[in-house]
Amino acid sequence: MDLNGGVRGKKGLIPKLPGEKLLFPLVTLIIFLTIWYLVANSGKYTEHQLPGPDKVALAIVEILETGIIWEHIGISMYRFGAAYLLGIVAAIPLGLVFGWYTRMYTAFDPFIQVLRPISPIAWFPLAMLWFKIGDAPAIFIIFLSVFFPILLATIAAVRNVDRTYLKVAVNFGTSEFDILRKVVIPATFPYITVGLHIALGTGWIHLVAGEMLGAQSGLGYLIVDSRNFLRTDKVIVGMLLVGTLGLILDKLMTWAENRVKASWGL
Repeated sequence: MDLNGGVRGKKGLIPKLPGEKLLFPLVTLIIFLTIWYLVANSGKYTEHQLPGPDKVALAIVEILETGIIWEHIGISMYRFGAAYLLGIVAAIPLGLVFGWYTRMYTAFDPFIQVLRPISPIAWFPLAMLWFKIGDAPAIFIIFLSVFFPILLATIAAVRNVDRTYLKVAVNFGTSEFDILRKVVIPATFPYITVGLHIALGTGWIHLVAGEMLGAQSGLGYLIVDSRNFLRTDKVIVGMLLVGTLGLILDKLMTWAENRVKASWGL
């Protein structure tokens, strides 16, 4: 591999092809769709068990024509956005406090370590009892799935800040609040974003699970409802939508992260 992006072969450097970032994924997609089509039409599976890509494409057109898909997407984005923001607002300040004040972290660490391994799905029965049906149970499940990754990443980031930065700030007479605001937060930001990325993935995964919990709308509900009517093609459409939106959210997160880093000179 060459530093400029070429691949070194036996006869020297193989130049990078124009547009290969688009070409290679496109070729891979075509191969995948071809294999999918051949397997679906091999006679080993019925149309309800494994619809081909052509059937899924027709289902996409059908869903788009009804227009209901936009309502499902909007509601799912609302639930995820609300839970994700709540997780950030709750986890980052707590993580900064626990990372900065060692004794407080020592006091709460056993409690955190007991709750952290519990799957959000295990909270389903309590979520139904506490919040009944609607948006609240799904938001609660997503919140649990994003809270702990952000919290633990923030704690670890604060505890691993280079002590030289802190000593220099103290020598210049900087107040504790300003040290936290001007030194600790910028220094921990790259590590906190790791937790934000992990939380984005786990939260989006549990969005579908949360919407299967008595919800009457959203992408998770679309998948369950399609399954109940043996519309496997629509189930796959729902899965593709979940994956595509997850990719878009991840790219938006990376863009926002790079903008903040650039503004801080990182």
